[in-house]
Amino acid sequence: MTSTAPWTTQKPTAMLVLADGTVIEGRGIGATGKVQAEVVFNTALTGYQEILTDPSYLGQIVTFTFPHIGNVGANDEDIEDLTPAARHGAVGVIFKADITDPSNYRAAKHLDVWLKSRGIIGLAGIDTRALTAWIREHGAPNAVIAHDPQGVFDIEALKAEARAWSGLEGLDLAKVATSGQSSQWNEKPWVWNEEYAALNAADARYHVVCIDYGVKRNILRLFAGLDCRVTIVPATTSAEDILALKPDGIFLSNGPGDPAATGEYAVPVIQSLIKTDIPTFGICLGHQMLALAVGGKTEKMHQGHHGANHPVKDFTTGKVEIVSMNHGFAVDSKSLPEGIEETHISLFDNTNCGLRVTGKPVFSVQHHPEASPGPQDSHYLFRRFVNMLRERKGEPALAER
Repeated sequence: MTSTAPWTTQKPTAMLVLADGTVIEGRGIGATGKVQAEVVFNTALTGYQEILTDPSYLGQIVTFTFPHIGNVGANDEDIEDLTPAARHGAVGVIFKADITDPSNYRAAKHLDVWLKSRGIIGLAGIDTRALTAWIREHGAPNAVIAHDPQGVFDIEALKAEARAWSGLEGLDLAKVATSGQSSQWNEKPWVWNEEYAALNAADARYHVVCIDYGVKRNILRLFAGLDCRVTIVPATTSAEDILALKPDGIFLSNGPGDPAATGEYAVPVIQSLIKTDIPTFGICLGHQMLALAVGGKTEKMHQGHHGANHPVKDFTTGKVEIVSMNHGFAVDSKSLPEGIEETHISLFDNTNCGLRVTGKPVFSVQHHPEASPGPQDSHYLFRRFVNMLRERKGEPALAER
């Protein structure tokens, strides 16, 4: 399949070359150059800036199924990676339509300018519905995305590079996305007309240590909004060093790459932490890390789950939530040993979306309860975790919803 925008005869200035030799031509946007990555699609209608800065997308090119991206411009607040100078997030992006001029009171710059500043290579003017259908049928492909304003490409060389890339399986990207050193977080969630407020030291009732595999800012904000001061530590921090911080709770963050590869150093640490009975909560990659630590297995998904409209059932409440998803690996529910309860499943494909350790204050979910972007149906999970901290202090529980 070769695709060129049908309404123009202009020379293509960008192209996506898949490992099977498929060439998709279009107009270049964002940064110039080329990069090898996996191509996925995201079905969210809003929040493109948060999506592109989510560290879980490191090593991936995001195809947006929504046709109009860029209408609200870009700013310096709607980013999710903790260290924006390192630019952890998606490495490429694909749009159906050209980026329009921004029309929003919070816009600080044009999206194309922002993409250039982040080093994100982009392609516009293609049939994203056809590409999405291809991914659904064949799975998320390895590819090269390239942008040259002069339209000069060595297509055979690009095909060879796409074929040669090993892909995300076996790749530990948490060491790339993690913080280089420990730090503190106290910024609370965004409030209309008030922006971001800071958690006062006097209100910081609980201390949570976040093991950073590529954490999103809005996760940390929601902890701060529940009176938790957060200490962020690198992914390779030892259990001894974490316990020396005297945490009330431990958080296993989201992040990119193959959980089995990250698990080589993360799993022994998590196993040691579970034994302490300190309340522990994991999200996304953190969920997968916890599953590996208790004896489960993970597997690469056909196309992954990426969007803000995924239905998930919580067996602990019997309710169905619409949630944000962003993962290309999943926990094999059949591999979970005795003593591990499956708490959530995806209603799209019945894949595992949550677990808890029987008799211990330890649980995790595959989806992103912090949203950003997405619905807030699962915000209660943060209160569920904080209630574990409150119980240990002899304090009454918060209402989960």
